[in-house]
Amino acid sequence: MRFRRYQNLRLPDTLPLVLKTTEIQDHFFIGGEWTASSGADTFAVENPFDLSRVGHAPLARAADVDRAVGAARVAFDEGPWPRMTGEERASWMERLADALESFGDDTARLIVDEIGQPAGIARGMGVIRPGQHLRFYANLARSVEFEERRANGDRPGESYVRRSPVGVVGLIVPWNHPQASVTMKMAPALAVGCTVVIKPASESPLDIAHLAEACRTIGFPDGVINIVTGDRDTGRLLVEHPGIDKIAFTGSTAAGRQIAEACGRRLIPVTLELGGKSAAVVLPDTDLDDLLASLRGGSFGNSGQNCVALARIVVPMNRHDEILEGLVALARDLRVGDPKDPTTEIGPLVSETAQTRVNGMIDRARSQGARVLAGDTPLPATGRFVAPTVISGSAVDSEIAQHEIFGPVVSVHPYASIDDAVRIANATVYGLGGAVFGADDDEVVRVARRIRTGSIGLGGYRPDINLPFGGVKASGLGRELGPEAINSYLTLTSMFV
Repeated sequence: MRFRRYQNLRLPDTLPLVLKTTEIQDHFFIGGEWTASSGADTFAVENPFDLSRVGHAPLARAADVDRAVGAARVAFDEGPWPRMTGEERASWMERLADALESFGDDTARLIVDEIGQPAGIARGMGVIRPGQHLRFYANLARSVEFEERRANGDRPGESYVRRSPVGVVGLIVPWNHPQASVTMKMAPALAVGCTVVIKPASESPLDIAHLAEACRTIGFPDGVINIVTGDRDTGRLLVEHPGIDKIAFTGSTAAGRQIAEACGRRLIPVTLELGGKSAAVVLPDTDLDDLLASLRGGSFGNSGQNCVALARIVVPMNRHDEILEGLVALARDLRVGDPKDPTTEIGPLVSETAQTRVNGMIDRARSQGARVLAGDTPLPATGRFVAPTVISGSAVDSEIAQHEIFGPVVSVHPYASIDDAVRIANATVYGLGGAVFGADDDEVVRVARRIRTGSIGLGGYRPDINLPFGGVKASGLGRELGPEAINSYLTLTSMFV
């Protein structure tokens, strides 16, 4: 069986690859300048492929977070950024996109070393997508209406509705797409006049330096973008800081609940993009080759370390064996190896902890009577690898079918009717992504409308920058992307006449 290859998994042949990038970072980016840490504590970053030390970053504590928030506060309360026109902010954002892209090759290499991400994805999500985010919201910044006149409803005359930037925003971002996860939140915040403090994940604290250098290169207004690196305690300090007006977080549901609780105590708004357990519902008339070509990236892309990965494949009983056989062949066909190699599709998982967790889930599924198929691809001698694996025969309510795996593992679940397929797809606490496959477009749409999720693909999962993205149930609160993201960084004031 032949499979279609995703071209965006490959780097251009002209991009030279290096063996290793080492980064030593001892400062934070605060108020437009590199600023020394208040302490001497640092944390190391390990390359999950060759297990070498990539570099280290400083561990921010209360004094460092306070300085970063203070700089953002001054920039918002007294600086020019919120008082610029939309056109002026848009121009700065477009210049920032250009500057950030100028670091593209180095950024992609560093992401590969930090998290073991296949080079083609590091290029696409670490270089191309951030520029798209900044330019998209720069265009929207030009057209945002901050004030409207509206007819009164219970008396003659008109009043005003004022939209204002919410203030200083804390951005706490994940490691699996470190640059795009930042700009996805930062760009709409900047577009409406907010200032930000960014806390990258402890697994990927180094590539964010290129955003700081891009700011320095173009003389981006001081204090609008600030960066502190650290651990969970650093994130907690940011969430609880009285100078923060809003939090935007992407990460686990468990961490999201803690952040929501803290924001609830402070009565500040929060956007949460959390875990997922997305289902691919395969209708009886689905073309097998098209399905497998889509699941190559939709289920196994980024080594399965995507929150929207199609990890549950829901298939008609009368096609179960055929589709299962195709999935096993696909899993064995995926190229596993050195993430710097442009032909690699499956790299290592981000850490030993992640590798142990995923292997443990596979072992427990086997011990509960599930069939563990594929998983026998030869692996490199070193690295945090898990071979692409297909699991059959697991119960709909089992751990492997209910918990986010975040690895190259899918489970297959047969259904007896369309109603049964919808039931299985909805039988999870999550609701972030999903997809419906079939030859009849109208039927695909009808089934998709019945899936309770924040986003769903028709014939494949392909998010678009102009459409809102986010989850329901345990997958989060609020929306990112699309024009809708701008609203989450604005606050409303009614001025009555």
